[in-house]
Amino acid sequence: MTAGELLADSGLPPLEARALLAPLLGVPRESLIARPAQTVPRATGAAFVALVARRRAGEPLAYLLGHREFHGRPFRVTPDVLVPRPETELLVECALAVLRTHAAPRVVDLGTGSGCIAVSLALECPAAQVHASDRSVAALQIAADNAAALGATLSFYRGDWFDALPAGARFEVVVSNPPYVAAGDPHLASLTHEPAIALSDGADGLACLRRIVAQAPARLESGGALLVEHGFDQGPAVRRLFEAAGFDAIATAADLQGHPRLTQGRRP
Repeated sequence: MTAGELLADSGLPPLEARALLAPLLGVPRESLIARPAQTVPRATGAAFVALVARRRAGEPLAYLLGHREFHGRPFRVTPDVLVPRPETELLVECALAVLRTHAAPRVVDLGTGSGCIAVSLALECPAAQVHASDRSVAALQIAADNAAALGATLSFYRGDWFDALPAGARFEVVVSNPPYVAAGDPHLASLTHEPAIALSDGADGLACLRRIVAQAPARLESGGALLVEHGFDQGPAVRRLFEAAGFDAIATAADLQGHPRLTQGRRP
């Protein structure tokens, strides 16, 4: 079959179909537009059809390709980590704004997953000392691989949230994109291919946020900042958590879709 015929028969959006076929052929995606009549070897066509079936069954395109772009850089992803979302780039931008007010800031990314947040911070703010933690050994390996591939220097720790870090370690900035989807949320039905433990706390969606916010003051230097991503409808509840923990300068920022997505506060 020709490339054009395979793409048309796939039933996928053209951009997705070309993204899957081009690597198998070893050609740029643009080549599939310019030369739709190019012949596709039988084995390559079969491999493409298999990928199409997985995509039509709901498997994220990023897992099929093995990577996803985040903040302008390619990050390796597997089903052991969440697929990086564009809205999480807001967390990076807000954290960078704080980091750049310090000469040599220390920052930790709790629950780093693929490492997309921590690695981006390390590369965008070379003066920062970047640390990252995760309870998953597999996730930490992927994060370490991404750091090495992109030339970032980080320190990694295994464990839950602040418990993973050395006793007494303190930071100018703490960031986290923790599991915040409530158990039973209908959105989870479309996310079955991603690690459930990274999506939901199995409760009301605020359990991990409660723990992080409550423990953060003891790990922040005076004037240090905590920034967390949360659900579009959790802004008021998260701000109350920050207030109860004694933070000031509390603010919630919206993502590009206008959804309240991030809350930050400062330890007095």
